[in-house]
Amino acid sequence: MAVKTFKPTSPAVRQMAVADYSVLTKKAPEKSLLVTAKKHAGRNSYGRITVRHQGGGNKRKIRIIDWKRTRDDVPAVVKAIEYDPNRTAYLALIQYQDGQKSYILAPNGIKVGHKIESGEKADILPGNVMPLSVIPVGTVICCIELNPGAGAQLVRTAGASAQLMAKEGDYAQVRLPSGEVRMISVKCRAMIGSIGNAEHENVKIGKAGKSRHMGKRPSVRGVVMNPNDHPHGGGEGKSPVGLPGPVTPWGVPTLGKKTRNKKKASNKYIVRSRKG
Repeated sequence: MAVKTFKPTSPAVRQMAVADYSVLTKKAPEKSLLVTAKKHAGRNSYGRITVRHQGGGNKRKIRIIDWKRTRDDVPAVVKAIEYDPNRTAYLALIQYQDGQKSYILAPNGIKVGHKIESGEKADILPGNVMPLSVIPVGTVICCIELNPGAGAQLVRTAGASAQLMAKEGDYAQVRLPSGEVRMISVKCRAMIGSIGNAEHENVKIGKAGKSRHMGKRPSVRGVVMNPNDHPHGGGEGKSPVGLPGPVTPWGVPTLGKKTRNKKKASNKYIVRSRKG
């Protein structure tokens, strides 16, 4: 995929850079794998805003993705590469020998007509899924399970990849995109290769209207508000926040405040922190 730019006919278009979608082969999604997404605009069941800056935007439908890939030793063929408005990665529509179709995240390099499969007997090829116990050390992987049978939870964004560093006993050491090295059960599954659409990081929104199409409403800085609206507000001219550190509108420390529980049960599985 390449990034497409435009002639600077307006200030917005001057900055904009969008994907050219040249790798996509099918425009309309598979109807049998769609679920209607209901909009909530950041509101909970009481109608109160619990997540700010959300609302509006184009209609979307949820694509049902097969995160578990448990149909072992049943070959499938890639039928199409599709766009998904709910994530940065593209989707691959696959069809098994018995005619069943499903969506998976499209790994880098996969094309229409490629054959993929899952299980311990699968080859080390992009798109194949198998337990960590049979994947060679040093292999680049993605879509990793945290608990056996739970489905892929790690390394699912566009261009992301992890690496299998070592295996010892019931656990494997995996280096995640953040740099963290984590122990994961060898019974957990992972997909070979890296997630496609790596050029997504070069996309620039360019104009405010495009954010509104994505369902994002404007965000206003606290320092430009009045004191009755935000703890950062008030002061003459451009003034500092006047506090030991930045806080939310409700006075809770933010922007750098460590929120991870030091007694979290899964801390024992972290071999090396992402902080180094």
